[in-house]
Amino acid sequence: MKKFMIMYRSDSSAQDTMNASTPEEMKAGMDAWIKWKDGVEAAGVKFEFGMPLQGSKHMAGDEVSASDSDVSGYSIMEGDTVDDVLQHLSSHPHLKVAGNSIEVLEFLPMPGM
Repeated sequence: MKKFMIMYRSDSSAQDTMNASTPEEMKAGMDAWIKWKDGVEAAGVKFEFGMPLQGSKHMAGDEVSASDSDVSGYSIMEGDTVDDVLQHLSSHPHLKVAGNSIEVLEFLPMPGM
């Protein structure tokens, strides 16, 4: 199995989304994610939730500036191929929100390790 990092991208930050949501909206959102996760795991796919993320700082050489990253969270997922992972992600609740997208990055073996 290959391992993939799933990066959730959003027009609004995870913190802003959480701050603007009622407890009932947050519960409904998490319920949708858990239902999706349970379905993926029932199909034999290993999935780790990860965490929401908040951009803080960006470093380029000696320069440090405010982050403008639109990454709002991550998960880890395993699959035989990236196409297998994409097939499962096609029904992910994150994609049901306007302005949201998902980026899939494959972990590569570290040479010499």
